[in-house]
Amino acid sequence: MSLEGKLVSEINIKCDGDVFHEIFRHRPHHISTMSNDKVQNVDIHEGEWGTVGSVIFWNFTHDGKEKVAKEIIEEIDEEKKLVKFKVIGGDILDYYKSFYLTVHVETKGEDNLVTWILEYEKLNEDIEDPHTLMKFCLDVTKDIETHHLTGKLVSEINIKSDGDVFHEIFRYRPHHISSMSPSYIQNVDIHEGEWGTVGSVIFWNFTHDGKEKVAKEVIEEIDEEKKLVKFKVIGGDILEAYNSFYLTVHVETKGEDNLVTWILEYEKKNCNVPDPHTLMEFCLNVTKDIETHHLN
Repeated sequence: MSLEGKLVSEINIKCDGDVFHEIFRHRPHHISTMSNDKVQNVDIHEGEWGTVGSVIFWNFTHDGKEKVAKEIIEEIDEEKKLVKFKVIGGDILDYYKSFYLTVHVETKGEDNLVTWILEYEKLNEDIEDPHTLMKFCLDVTKDIETHHLTGKLVSEINIKSDGDVFHEIFRYRPHHISSMSPSYIQNVDIHEGEWGTVGSVIFWNFTHDGKEKVAKEVIEEIDEEKKLVKFKVIGGDILEAYNSFYLTVHVETKGEDNLVTWILEYEKKNCNVPDPHTLMEFCLNVTKDIETHHLN
């Protein structure tokens, strides 16, 4: 029975293939922020990031155990978007006489195919093939993809109108917003449930980026103490670009000051989808219109 082996796995990612390759070549020390339950730390021990011959030290969690690996970059191929690592120390060599990891990306249009290749020689025939290490590599790949597709925008704006009334509008009377901000909101209807209750489904007709659009949202959360309402988008134009989209609006009142905070949390369908800055601007403009309506 041969002690040498090779595992190959492929996975499609929606984030940018050039960015993915650049992470493993130049910025592996950033992976701990993208996949922190699997990779805790990455340091360079010799050489410079992104160069053949540089020595990298990994702290990671595999099979429920904290482990380390010392690797040298054996090969870099920019045309193939390929980086090959040779393990020269750490826990992996407790089981394998030699171990190599190669990761490369093939980009065709919007498709980015990541291929992982593990090549190894076991210390003895009782050692298992490193299928769990391959799964580890694929799971880290998914985490990096998710990191680049998910995002969060937060904006604050002070209003001079009553904070309690502002919160009450978004909780109980969103159907009144069309009379306060008609250039942005044309109509708001309730499709299921009752106004002001968690689980109620609301349908919005609005104008964004110069286009008439619709959004179907469910109220996910209401917090009266924080004057907070959280909406989850479950249908409409927004979901053409995003797999998930949440909008949270809450008001903090201190004396005569009322600070409105908008939070947009989202997952893009692919890396070409822009962050929703224009939707955040839309929310802030609606906020200003509501303020102006009550001050007048």
